[in-house]
Amino acid sequence: MGDLAGFLRTRRSRVDPAAVGIPTDSRRRVEGLRREEVAHLSGVSVDYYVRLEQGRATQPSAQVLDALARVLGLDETECEHLHRLARQRRPRAKVPGGRVRPEVLRVLDLIPDAPAMVMDHRLDVLAGNRLAGLLYGRPMPGLNTARHLFLEETERGFYADWETCTLDAVGHLRLAAGTYPEDPRLASLIGELAMGSERFRRLWARADVRARTHGRKAFQHPLVGLLELHQENFALSDEPGRELLVLSAAPGSPAEDGLRLLAGLDADSDTGSDTGSGAGSRDAHPEVKARQVRE
Repeated sequence: MGDLAGFLRTRRSRVDPAAVGIPTDSRRRVEGLRREEVAHLSGVSVDYYVRLEQGRATQPSAQVLDALARVLGLDETECEHLHRLARQRRPRAKVPGGRVRPEVLRVLDLIPDAPAMVMDHRLDVLAGNRLAGLLYGRPMPGLNTARHLFLEETERGFYADWETCTLDAVGHLRLAAGTYPEDPRLASLIGELAMGSERFRRLWARADVRARTHGRKAFQHPLVGLLELHQENFALSDEPGRELLVLSAAPGSPAEDGLRLLAGLDADSDTGSDTGSGAGSRDAHPEVKARQVRE
């Protein structure tokens, strides 16, 4: 229950007392709400709430969790995460595994004009189409976007909105850790990122959770310049933890021209390379190849 206790503490520290009707003055030294204030507003005893934050109370009821979520101002994703953390003593979700279905790989090759990839809960890219490989300048299988973000691209400028991307990545990994607490590969990745990135350590300590759905993604590509794209996430319902991500450009936008230029960079290539999506993949542009070698 330690994760539940830590989550409650971080959420409590962020609530503005004035927003929940508690008057404050200059003598108040507590950041956010006090434990007894959360207990009073939630309708539970102070002793019980203290035991929750100390990890000594087990399996709080759904009613108690909903009351805490209301007082702490949790959004839907955070509320679901709170309930999940409280259930950790019950049977846990099985860690997803196995190969990507051939039918999904075929779908990737049917998306020629937008970078598309299949990603799991660890932010490992399991497969990608040709344009995704050209966007990242490397083969897709084996790429972990969190590792790429925090350990490889911190100063290169590939992610035009790097700080926002880091918030999203850490929030997603926090959510995944709550869903699959017994995944050793996920735990190892989190440890690696914490050892190698001060920003990751700071963000991880905040205990934020975020669900990937859709939103703006901007890349500063070394060959075609700024690409302002829209990311749409499609959950693979029969493969828990996996999603199909498609990065599209608005019609008539500079990004659409940039993707068209990027797609044409290797149009004259005669040999195939493995981006992990299927037989339609081709070699990257020579400059992209050189960048792969340097990395």
